[in-house]
Amino acid sequence: MRVSLDTKDFAKYPFLKESQQFMLQNHESVDTFLHSSPGKVAVRYAVDRIRRALSHQGPAGAGDDEGQTLPSDNLGIRLEVSSYALSRILVSCAKDRALIDRLTRYEAARAFSFLENEDEPKRNYIARQVGFTLEQSSFPVSRYVEVTAGMREERWRLINREIHEGRVMLEPLETEELLKEQIRVTLHSQLPLEVPASLCSDLAPYVSRVQETFQQRMIEDYGEVDESCFPPCMQALASALSEGMNITHSGRFALTAFLHNIGMDSTQIIELYCRAPDFDVSKTQYQVEHISGRGGAGTEYTAPSCAAMRTLGLCAKSEGACEKVNHPLNYYRYRKKGRGTAPQKKELPS
Repeated sequence: MRVSLDTKDFAKYPFLKESQQFMLQNHESVDTFLHSSPGKVAVRYAVDRIRRALSHQGPAGAGDDEGQTLPSDNLGIRLEVSSYALSRILVSCAKDRALIDRLTRYEAARAFSFLENEDEPKRNYIARQVGFTLEQSSFPVSRYVEVTAGMREERWRLINREIHEGRVMLEPLETEELLKEQIRVTLHSQLPLEVPASLCSDLAPYVSRVQETFQQRMIEDYGEVDESCFPPCMQALASALSEGMNITHSGRFALTAFLHNIGMDSTQIIELYCRAPDFDVSKTQYQVEHISGRGGAGTEYTAPSCAAMRTLGLCAKSEGACEKVNHPLNYYRYRKKGRGTAPQKKELPS
């Protein structure tokens, strides 16, 4: 059955090829569009879009009424679709994995909130565009592992699933959740884009605005560094260093990324490593700057999730609160806010 998309669908699902074709009407490329009058407006819309992504909390569509409001005219729709494309360019120029993760989670949640209210043919069409079939009651194990790799709830772990003849069985509502995750995975896999340096240079003022907003958001989330609120895994790694013990390469990466994510500056992080038996200031400085995005390709890393810490043999679970979180940063945030209040389950970047 042929599915007909109208212009509002382009605003709802800006990742569709039809949406991108609509955006580029009368323009040869994104670069020419960017230098047009509508393009200059669209880049400001893109900054606002990223700011909404950074403020986004909770399930699909929750707390984002502005993101759910659709324009009624073609110019407004073109600007909406353009803001999506340009937001991807901005976060690619920023070279920050955590920022990319925030944007793709927001876009997946936004698209899915619209998708829930579509008729069946259109739902199936949109799903197929991201490589998903809604009529599935089971997934091949390999495909299931691929889609759920970023889902941290225990119920999604393969060990907790019913498997029959090499396929993981699914409930209808779980299929819906996996569709939302598939949208996120698809969008995330496309980033960062290879943006010409000249274009990033032209967009530098807007990239700076996005980075400033992100840093402010991180400060609001984590505040001043408080070691008493570290999760057990990070406490164990920091204590090992303080006692003059060497820690593994993966342990150093996890601890450095965590400390950077919560706002500790590079000098403080390097000082923490001073007591390690194999301490080398030049090598340590290089590693810290690489992980924090200040050296090399400029890519900023996020601390590993709890699942990754378990896989690496770095999990030091020692209290009930660990059962309620899926990421060390999640643990730290809630301990900072609640001072001993048990954290609640919440998704965080992997």
